Amino acid sequence: MTATDALTPTERTTLRRLPARGSYERAVIDEVLDEALICHLAFVADGAPMVIPTIHARVGDTVYLHGSVANRALRAAGKGAQVCVSVTLLDGLVLARSAFHHSMNYRSVVLLGDATVVTDEAEKLMALDAIVDHVVAGRSADLRPHTDVEVRTTTVLAVPIIEGSAKVRTGGPVDDEEDYELDVWAGVLPLRLVPGEPVADERLRPGIVPAANITGWQRS
Repeated sequence: MTATDALTPTERTTLRRLPARGSYERAVIDEVLDEALICHLAFVADGAPMVIPTIHARVGDTVYLHGSVANRALRAAGKGAQVCVSVTLLDGLVLARSAFHHSMNYRSVVLLGDATVVTDEAEKLMALDAIVDHVVAGRSADLRPHTDVEVRTTTVLAVPIIEGSAKVRTGGPVDDEEDYELDVWAGVLPLRLVPGEPVADERLRPGIVPAANITGWQRS
């Protein structure tokens, strides 16, 4: 599948509340998917709704997710079930002059589609490496190869990027006109993910230092 410049809005993805914040552009959707570290996978299993947090990675037009083969939720989601994948990045707290107009600056993506279990071994290995590299760029090249047992006991799901949308809020608070005269501080408290100093494993052999992709780790 070749990536399109934008997804086509559907009845399920057309934004009706604050549509000006919405986007179907693949560049916007891909940027959010690529920066977010955690996604939530929602589906219906045995007649009940379920949502599980997991790690993901986008490769081209597909989002890959993984978990244990013993995970009942992932098994249910992988049986061709309709799923919803959601990610959110929090960029700031929007502090207004009234409680009603407090908000947050954020970037989010919601994807809808059919999840399938990846059975092709080459694709599965590629997806597992992509998920590792999504967390720390280039990390998979430093690791030993996956063992057969590890691959067999891991489920990888693929969700195509076909139906979905992004939603973004930026900027400061929007207060009622009469509230601008109040003696209340208003504005935005920016938030970002900042790593601390790497903490070595207690069984790390002497002389091994963290690579640049660890000491220089950052999200866009």
